[in-house]
Amino acid sequence: MGEGRLPLAKITPGDNTTLDVFELCINGQEIAPAYSEQNDPLLQREQFEKQVGDDIQKLDEDFLTALEHGMPPAGGMGVGIDRLVILLTGAANIRDTILFPSLRPDKTVEAKSPKSDL
Repeated sequence: MGEGRLPLAKITPGDNTTLDVFELCINGQEIAPAYSEQNDPLLQREQFEKQVGDDIQKLDEDFLTALEHGMPPAGGMGVGIDRLVILLTGAANIRDTILFPSLRPDKTVEAKSPKSDL
């Protein structure tokens, strides 16, 4: 099960080997990953403890206390603005959507570097 990567995702009811995770895809491109949020405080504590390991200081006790008081069913979705820009502009690469030119790879350096035949 992938709970280590998605500690806030709810375990699928009736199948504790999977998580309730889904994705919004348009034209085969993932636009937004999403999941149902875990609202069982005991299961959430167990997932957090697996995630933090021996570094117990990183355990979010405030969040777990809030869960213990009750949390209705909820879900989360993260829409990637860069992915929407790719969809709207037809960009070939996600790097072409980066707003800050200093974060883009220098094409002149790439062009001058020797290519390997491997």
